[in-house]
Amino acid sequence: MSAKRSTVSYLKWPILTTVIGLGLSGWLGWATLGTMSGVISFLVVGTVLAALEIALSFDNAIVNANKLEEMTPVWRQRFLTWGILIAVFGMRIVFPLIIVAVFAWINPFAAMHLALSDPDEYSRIIGQAHGPISAFGGTFLMMVALKFFIDEDKSIDWIGVLEKQLRKWGSIRGFEIAFVLAIVLIISKLIPAADVAPFLASAVMGLLTFTLVDGLGTYLDNIAGSTAQVGAKGGLGAFLYLEVLDASFSFDGVIGAFALTTNILLIAIGLGIGAMYVRSMTIMLVEKGTLAEFRYLEHGAFYSIFALSIVMFLQSLTHVHELITGGIGMALIGLSFYASVLYRKREPDRE
Repeated sequence: MSAKRSTVSYLKWPILTTVIGLGLSGWLGWATLGTMSGVISFLVVGTVLAALEIALSFDNAIVNANKLEEMTPVWRQRFLTWGILIAVFGMRIVFPLIIVAVFAWINPFAAMHLALSDPDEYSRIIGQAHGPISAFGGTFLMMVALKFFIDEDKSIDWIGVLEKQLRKWGSIRGFEIAFVLAIVLIISKLIPAADVAPFLASAVMGLLTFTLVDGLGTYLDNIAGSTAQVGAKGGLGAFLYLEVLDASFSFDGVIGAFALTTNILLIAIGLGIGAMYVRSMTIMLVEKGTLAEFRYLEHGAFYSIFALSIVMFLQSLTHVHELITGGIGMALIGLSFYASVLYRKREPDRE
């Protein structure tokens, strides 16, 4: 694919997906309620879900782009094709069904039947799983953010006073793990006693998942004996890392979607539309070299990830509106973009 593509050209597939998706949303509204008001209602909810997904996942696109720049073209293409199928089908449809199957002790097919025949009960079961899901996602995402900031080799700082100190702490082995576990223990003291065990178990699973996926990428790189092998095997590790990262990002959107509708098909359509825009943003960031062009944009994304991890932990205590979550992320990325523009004007020669 050519790097000279116009920005508009990246929107071709997302726009097509939007037209098809909203068409299906309207049809679903008619099939479900049989009225024009039902059609309009489903169209509005589908549009809001797509916008919610884009707002919550813009930082995900930036992080994906950063990782994709290090991957071989083969693995990059695999992520952009297989990855979007896993993101849309796996996380927006299969994942909620698995949650209900586990918590209701039924098989996935029965969970699908429950979602279609009794969406309110399906939504209630999803709500019961909110605490453990938040613990897993919050732990994983906080580790992702801390790995970026607590890095002795990191050479560019946006908020210098804070980030220089974090780099110093990077010399303390296991500091980020201790920090995350401390947050988990504090939250566990504030939630009802009956929820503590599932919360702690999910948090530990999030920590183990990050350690295994991150370690796998390093291991595959280290055992490779040639440049070609490094690209192929490291690509697999990066692919798995990005898939788990995408899953963690999608938790908040999937759970939040049930606040708008209990129709699993409408949720899949709305979030799927948003996922296509995120995919296109990722491709554009890679091909146009936007991360290199805007010095602090990546920093804004990782600050946003850290903020999202805090919000996910807080979700175990109280409901935090998805618009607040998305707004915090967009604000941090916007500030980092503005800081990057100022830097380019101030230091044009360096840039």
